Amino acid sequence: MEETTKINLDGIRKLFIDSIETKKQLLDGDCLNVLARMGDSIANATKQGGKLMLCGNGGSAADAQHLAAEMLVRLRPKNNREGIAALALCQDTSTITACGNDFGYNKLYERMVKSLGKEGDILLAITTSGNSENIILALKAAKELGIKAFGFLGAGGGSALSLCDEAFLVPSNDTGRVQESHITAGHALMEYVEDRLLEDGFIALED
Repeated sequence: MEETTKINLDGIRKLFIDSIETKKQLLDGDCLNVLARMGDSIANATKQGGKLMLCGNGGSAADAQHLAAEMLVRLRPKNNREGIAALALCQDTSTITACGNDFGYNKLYERMVKSLGKEGDILLAITTSGNSENIILALKAAKELGIKAFGFLGAGGGSALSLCDEAFLVPSNDTGRVQESHITAGHALMEYVEDRLLEDGFIALED
């Protein structure tokens, strides 16, 4: 029993170490500047009446909903402020299942972008592989509509990389490590946007 416990603990320890090392790699190069450029674009779009749309699959869909909620409700308890326009494209089960049944799941996000998006909005696509067909079609739809397309990617970026105006690329092929870096980057990005909008006086703190 003790040996089994030690083996299990070694696996857990390695996971933490790998996650930390992956994030350390992101501190070098242009990754932080990419997040700042994304944040400036999102803040500027918000001030001009645009919104942030987010999409992903599986755990990345959960991240999309998570980050949209941070904008719509509240991110940091000390900043009790107005909501910021954000929309997760994966939260309506009726729409998801209807589209999957009638047109195919790959069409879901493309259809949502074309129906709900407009020039001046921003799309943030979250994908660990960069090759999910529904994400690729959504990015192409954004381009057609004049919507800026951003990506949180991994595994070299896949086909999505060339379709993104800005891409936060995690240097890993391990889905778990990529997703952990994505949510950290997502929090950093949303805090940056919130700070920008507060500093510019576009949103105000509430009592």
